[in-house]
Amino acid sequence: MKRNHWYVIITYIVMQLSAFVGVPLLRALGVGQGTESRLEAAKLASGYWAIISFLLAFVIILWLLRGDRNERMMRRLPLGSSWMWAVLGVFLALTAQSIAANIEWRLLGIKPGSENTRQIIDIIRLTPLLIVVTSIIGPILEEIIFRKIIFGSLYEKYNFWLAALVSSLLFAIVHMEPEHLLLYTSMGMVFAFLYAKTGRIFVPIFAHVAMNTFVVAMQTLLADEIENMMRQSELPLAVWRVWL
Repeated sequence: MKRNHWYVIITYIVMQLSAFVGVPLLRALGVGQGTESRLEAAKLASGYWAIISFLLAFVIILWLLRGDRNERMMRRLPLGSSWMWAVLGVFLALTAQSIAANIEWRLLGIKPGSENTRQIIDIIRLTPLLIVVTSIIGPILEEIIFRKIIFGSLYEKYNFWLAALVSSLLFAIVHMEPEHLLLYTSMGMVFAFLYAKTGRIFVPIFAHVAMNTFVVAMQTLLADEIENMMRQSELPLAVWRVWL
């Protein structure tokens, strides 16, 4: 792995861990004062720190990757075909997510729904600007880390399945919901397939950004409608649940 790729990974890890310092710092500076509860104040500070830390990490990572051209190792499809796969990838990711959720629910007895997604949506309601992070910046960083760097490095030495599985498992672990390891891994496999198929990192980025944007819209704008659909429909709950 290239040296600058290691720096990118370190930057991403530091960003993820920075909340342990950043959130208390914002609270000490008065962010969240006047809210109804300490929990709401903590969520508000968490939202603002996520915006700050992700934006800063995004700028640093783009700078570290300036001039990076490791995609030349892959066979690249023409732009037209790549865009077709980018759009199709959104539906592939949502389908994989739905299938994995139903397997978890029906075969493994894991309750559908994501605590991680629920908490993110709660924070978005307090800090709407966080949508930029969850819908755009976050997915871009994840595709750079887990597909471009980790999957790409492994794919140069090993076969697709091993590279995709390892990078997708790491992608799942980072989401810190071990009960949904299968679900996040399946999504990672789809994004790895899109990258390997087209040789262009913008393809899984587009699919991931579009999927996350869809999830945020569903969970914020149509939350009440979804709950009514789940109560009135006999379809399994997992069909209506989507994850970030």
